[in-house]
Amino acid sequence: MIPFILILLTSLLFPGIVVKTKALASGRKGPGLWQPMHDIFRLLRKGNVYSHTTSIIFQIAPVIYFSTIFFGLFFIPFGTSGGLISFQGDLIVFIYLFGLGKFFLILNGLDAGSGFEGMGANREALYSMLAEPAFIILFGTFSLMAGYDSFYGIYSHWHVTTGSSLVLSVLAAYVLVQIAMIENSRLPVDDPKTHLELTMIHEVILLDNSGFDLGLTQLANAFKFGIYGALIANFILPEHQTIVIRALIFVLVILVFAIVVGLLESFRARFKIEKNPQFILTLSSIATIAFLVALIITNKLL
Repeated sequence: MIPFILILLTSLLFPGIVVKTKALASGRKGPGLWQPMHDIFRLLRKGNVYSHTTSIIFQIAPVIYFSTIFFGLFFIPFGTSGGLISFQGDLIVFIYLFGLGKFFLILNGLDAGSGFEGMGANREALYSMLAEPAFIILFGTFSLMAGYDSFYGIYSHWHVTTGSSLVLSVLAAYVLVQIAMIENSRLPVDDPKTHLELTMIHEVILLDNSGFDLGLTQLANAFKFGIYGALIANFILPEHQTIVIRALIFVLVILVFAIVVGLLESFRARFKIEKNPQFILTLSSIATIAFLVALIITNKLL
């Protein structure tokens, strides 16, 4: 229950920290920390408008997308304490859950029948396909070292006590930060503030969504950022500390992650679309390097 509550609370604050960081970095005061979440809750109180050309898929896709992300919160552990749901192989279920949510998000764009949304859905599918191997290789590496294929098993047997474990943790944090940026269509792959349909990716898929459905997708994206932040935090949680100190470190890492996202979006430009696949594939290369390091550490490299 502890990781679920902590991720839930930090996720609600995450968009506000990102926006505030970007505003301060550009010399502006910016909106309040709770303004983005206030906007989302305002959308959740509104009704939906559906085109006559859409089917039932368009109506259920945002709900399924949100449900898969929200259900993914249950699998995230808190250091050596398991999540609300923990079993052997829950890592695989978690990956498929996120894949299912992304599948229906893509269908949401395609079902509208718009050429622009079709282009966005095509790019979203391509980038997700290229990013998923990095995530699988990365956690496959830690699964190999821990001997478990569950989040609880991996994190309860992973401790940063040597130089090699520190290197692996840093590589994991870097890969997870970049995957989070890609999965949420942020810079340098996409810019959520752009309004040019030819270059939009995630936002163009949601052009026909309104009211409650649009609020659900935006809330799901905030939860997704919180999940990736929690995955990073679990790598560095101290083992022999009180639960209060570990909770403070857990929250602090997620909030620092939000600041990092804001700074990254403030000081780096968006890539050209043709450069994005190459950038995403480098993450799989880095995850592969981590895998080779793990093989060397465990003496399994022939």
